[in-house]
Amino acid sequence: MGLRAAASLAVVVLIAAGCTTVRNSLGTNDSGCYVALPSAQAAVHDKGALHGVLLVSVTSLRKLRQLHTIATATPSRKVQRVCLVAFTGHFSAASVAMPHGRPVGHFAVVVVEYPDNHVLGTVIFSHTPVHFGHAHFAA
Repeated sequence: MGLRAAASLAVVVLIAAGCTTVRNSLGTNDSGCYVALPSAQAAVHDKGALHGVLLVSVTSLRKLRQLHTIATATPSRKVQRVCLVAFTGHFSAASVAMPHGRPVGHFAVVVVEYPDNHVLGTVIFSHTPVHFGHAHFAA
């Protein structure tokens, strides 16, 4: 009976360890940005489908000029990190809040200040400039 219980416990431990490994590899450091979803959805007027969410440092956006410009445009305070919330669909400057970028496109990236959850702007792109899978930026 003791051997059977030990074997069962070992199986449970292995399954739990496997679940932890999977969860940690999903880039859950972006999870703080999920509170930004309502603000981001409002910025695109509930249009399009959610494509992805990233929590990034403002300095990591330097090569992405339009996103960096929006993140650094607040003169009264220095924003350290932002949530990038991307949507796919058909977007125009008239159909999003605080538009930047192209006049029309298939991707809208809403830049939301973290952790204060203020929308800083929405950039319209013809294609996504950032990979919204596992995070590739330093948060």
